[in-house]
Amino acid sequence: MDVNSLKAVYFIGAGGIGMSALVRYFLSKGMKVGGYDRTPSDLTQKLIEEGAQIYYDERVESIPTDFLDATSTLIVYTAAMPNDHVLLQYFRNHGYTIYKRAQVLGMLTHSSKGLCAAGTHGKTTTSTMTAHLLHQSKVGCDAFLGGISKNYGTNLLLSDTSEYVVIEADEFDRSFHWLTPYATIITATDADHLDIYGTEEAYLESFSHYTSLIQPGGFLIMRHGINLQPRLQEGVKLYTYSTEEGDFHAENIRIGGGEILFDYISPLGNIQDVQLGVPVAINIENGIAAMALAQVSGVTNEEIKAGMASFRGVDRRFDFKIKTDKMVYLSDYAHHPEEIKQSILSMRALYKDKKLTAIFQPHLYTRTRDFYQEFAESLSLLDEVIITEIYPARELPIEGVSSQLIYDHLRPGIEKTLCKKEDILELLKNKDIEVLMTLGAGDVENYVPQICEILNKRC
Repeated sequence: MDVNSLKAVYFIGAGGIGMSALVRYFLSKGMKVGGYDRTPSDLTQKLIEEGAQIYYDERVESIPTDFLDATSTLIVYTAAMPNDHVLLQYFRNHGYTIYKRAQVLGMLTHSSKGLCAAGTHGKTTTSTMTAHLLHQSKVGCDAFLGGISKNYGTNLLLSDTSEYVVIEADEFDRSFHWLTPYATIITATDADHLDIYGTEEAYLESFSHYTSLIQPGGFLIMRHGINLQPRLQEGVKLYTYSTEEGDFHAENIRIGGGEILFDYISPLGNIQDVQLGVPVAINIENGIAAMALAQVSGVTNEEIKAGMASFRGVDRRFDFKIKTDKMVYLSDYAHHPEEIKQSILSMRALYKDKKLTAIFQPHLYTRTRDFYQEFAESLSLLDEVIITEIYPARELPIEGVSSQLIYDHLRPGIEKTLCKKEDILELLKNKDIEVLMTLGAGDVENYVPQICEILNKRC
């Protein structure tokens, strides 16, 4: 694909977090950019304000005239889009060049040194943290992120001079196989997306293949103890990391007074008294991974220490909405059992003596079918849980699969409620709330402003 020959780019699924970074990239190149998404959102509205032509009507007649020339228009679609989507079928039948989002990302970053974060969970925070460490240093970077950085208010960072590009490497639909990393983190390999992979063995094989794509002379920084057999090209250096073990790890961890500090231990140079800008326990490990990527990229220890302290987090990733002595409310994208477990444990560490309540919206029928027992086990770490119906995303219902499966397997004695999402607000009005979390990757996020309104009246 020769970007210079393009005049227009049309996105099918333009409002997706990964797609929107590409929308912004092509807008930055001065091209005409448009696309379709199923529903309006704050993100699609921002893209429109930035110059994109976004529509919510999937009829062919809704395609703007700027995108009707098949010889100069590139079509980009998300792997989550149904193969028989009306617009996708139209473009295929009329001679357009059509690529998946992951293909375009792979081509755009092929000539750069890719710093990638892969894994079942943790990759959005880790990649965004890495991008911040590089961007605020003399090294700099481009970045295509899977979340909105709170430091920059965007999921796209661009540099005129840096050879590095930070990428969230998504395993869904084997998208990360289009990448050729210079250095990559692998945070976790807990089975997921079994609707795509079928078996845990196939899922793990996909990660093994991904490690074979690391450029000779590059780096694999793998979480200590994960289930993975890497296949590395000659000259690729393997490191391990975790909170307490591995080549990169933390020592002298101090948690208290709303702060977390630790000493970073590294074969490339230790850093004393690292302070987390987002002080939650899970970010110690995320931070170690990000600092390791920054070090192999030439960021100085002084720049790393300053960047860790100034990191402000990612929208919907351990995102505090209310934080007072009387009440705490946090929104988190966690939608895999292990992610949920780590989020809850992090909140427990911060608020040991508080009642911990969560609203959880399961994401996908297949994920609920495959992991309902694991979801129940993680959610049982709470004092109280409110479970809504499943957010289907790209899926049709599966007979016998509902939120009831998780509800029925929660530990005895936990306070629990099963409710429709539209009843959440009324339910909360009568709840005794000390610490509240909303968990899930679906549209439960849409209720966050109204939840804040209800809770702020009590603060």
